[in-house]
Amino acid sequence: MSSSAQLLNRRSFLKKSAAGTTGLLIGFCFPGSVEAMAAAGSPAPVALNAWIHIGTNDLVTIYIDKSEMGQSILTGLAMIAADELDCDWKNVRTEFAPADKVYINPRFGVQGTGGSSGTPTSWKPLRMASAMARTMLIVAAAQKWGVSESECRSENSTIVHSPTKRTLTYGSLAEAAAGLSVLEIAGIKLKEPDQYRLLGKPMKRLDTPLKVNGSAQYGIDVHQPGMLYAVVARCPVFGGKVASFDAAKAKAIPGVKDVIQISNGIAVVADNTWTAMQGRRALVVRWDEGPNASLSSAGISKDLADAATKPGPVARKVGDVSAGLAAAATKIEVDYEVPFLAHATMEPMNCTALVTADRCDVWAPTQAQTSSQNTAARITGLDPKSVFIHTTFLGGGFGRRFEADFVAEAVEVSKAMGAPVKVTWSREDDMQHDFYRMVSHARGVAGLDADGWPVVWSTRVSSPALMARFGPLKDNFDHRSVESLDNVPYDIPNILVDFQRVDTAVPIGFWRSVGASQNGFFLESFMDEIATAGKKDPYELRRRLLAKAPRHLAVLEMAAEKAGWGKPLPEGRVRGIAVVTSYEGYVAHVIEISVNRKERTLRVHRVVCALDCGFIVNPASIDAQARSCIVYGLTAALHGAITIEGGRVQQNNFNDYKMLRFNEMPDIEVHIMPGAGEPTGAGEFAVPPVAPALCNAIFAATGKRVRRLPIQPEDLA
Repeated sequence: MSSSAQLLNRRSFLKKSAAGTTGLLIGFCFPGSVEAMAAAGSPAPVALNAWIHIGTNDLVTIYIDKSEMGQSILTGLAMIAADELDCDWKNVRTEFAPADKVYINPRFGVQGTGGSSGTPTSWKPLRMASAMARTMLIVAAAQKWGVSESECRSENSTIVHSPTKRTLTYGSLAEAAAGLSVLEIAGIKLKEPDQYRLLGKPMKRLDTPLKVNGSAQYGIDVHQPGMLYAVVARCPVFGGKVASFDAAKAKAIPGVKDVIQISNGIAVVADNTWTAMQGRRALVVRWDEGPNASLSSAGISKDLADAATKPGPVARKVGDVSAGLAAAATKIEVDYEVPFLAHATMEPMNCTALVTADRCDVWAPTQAQTSSQNTAARITGLDPKSVFIHTTFLGGGFGRRFEADFVAEAVEVSKAMGAPVKVTWSREDDMQHDFYRMVSHARGVAGLDADGWPVVWSTRVSSPALMARFGPLKDNFDHRSVESLDNVPYDIPNILVDFQRVDTAVPIGFWRSVGASQNGFFLESFMDEIATAGKKDPYELRRRLLAKAPRHLAVLEMAAEKAGWGKPLPEGRVRGIAVVTSYEGYVAHVIEISVNRKERTLRVHRVVCALDCGFIVNPASIDAQARSCIVYGLTAALHGAITIEGGRVQQNNFNDYKMLRFNEMPDIEVHIMPGAGEPTGAGEFAVPPVAPALCNAIFAATGKRVRRLPIQPEDLA
């Protein structure tokens, strides 16, 4: 990140850059920015969100306030800005923005990337900032030529005087535009969709060349002069702490510089990471395992099942479930359960920090700039304004890097050592000290009429409460634990969704699609069971019940059509279907499989995905994200489980927490529906339908229901 990005502040609305190349620097606030400025009578809004710098060298730098973790947000936001600005795509550059209140994500109240909010929260502000810059360049050109602004137009990084065909480049106008008063600029208009040059077209990623040639800097790549390296020994039991330790053998290893106790354990500091790891192996630590040493998956499962027998705070109530069940011709009651899951990012957690007397610099692959900044400020005692967060590329995030535990460790060690320190986690560290996708249990109760159509649909979820991490919950109700169930789209006259909170002492966090990841499985598995009990085709049942939900219905019908639902398959193959909405997007999957019941093996041959996520910024990115979600969802359904025994995670690495292998990879088709309205996020919403579509296909093959994930060999017998 350039030093200019670090020096910018919220009062920098229109000025020359401090980075050596002068030009036009535009800041902008959230929707209503121009109107808000005019109402306030001030050219400097209090809360800005990002900047666009047009240099005199014709380069356009777009400051990206979201974290790039493979989801292509860097390219998508650059496309939004460049299209509205009418600049030459070849001249676009990007930089990651610093941590600052001006970059607060309005969905979270902090600066961060997650919850599929990257594109939706940047769509209007980026377009407004770019349109403002484009208008200012037109005004500057008109003044220079002494002509009316109405005679001038923007085109590919130039302003054209239409009557004479004269042109001026954006770079040549940048300084003049920087001298204009924003409030004197009139007629700022956003483009209409039919005027877009880039948006809606498949575009290559801007960061691909950087990743191919090795110049893209991930957190694990960071190097600072005089840097030391550290690893941390942490208590293997959740909530445990250091009772005592003996560092003599560790310090005897050549290259080990020091061994220090920090909040999260014992840090071994050395002149390289390998030596630090060798020192940790030699370290003798006695742990106080605390009250969670007897915690087990079996005990947690029992607690969840017990809680599911008791009513809890209501998330949604339609009609009268009790009366509906009393009148139902057929009743169904089933239980489902999913395990804890790790994030398992390819780049393990890491962070580099440099703490001095008057400032702290943090280089981190983080999704949470504000949290990282505040964490470092708390540890150092510095004002947050003196903490500088340098966001690198992220080697996967999936919600794990919304935490700041790895940042805290680096800052603590650097403060103690008085030098820059990189803390690196091993794969085992990462697997055993995660903030896991929550374990969850659901009890479904349904009632069918004499014709086999559902008249009652009820689900009770028992799980930990993720949002309790951030403050007390009213009535112990956590909306994230029931998301995608509390807005069930099916037209059923009697619906009840309630929740029972069950705390487990296992750290939980945001995992790709969060509550929808398990609730999609509960919802769509149960709908298939209802279809079977009522002797209905699973697809036709959904079609009828989604008649009042047109966007759900559209993706369902598209997926079924493209998959050939109802048409003959090769011998031994079957299909399953599911449709789920989350993060304002709509997705349906049809999964085609075969099962070898003798060998208890499963082969996923084909996944057909139909999705609707509003206006499509870059269809290439949407396609890639859908495929990524499908792989992530298949991995979890087929292999994913974090199990607890003796208060410890039993899994260590990819040998016992398996990923989907190449030989397991199905053919995937992604069908993107024509988008209406503003774009929604697309990094998560294709995960939830994967598990139920797969398990519904298994039922079609074996006649056995999978109600507990991951899928086991006995489920295929």
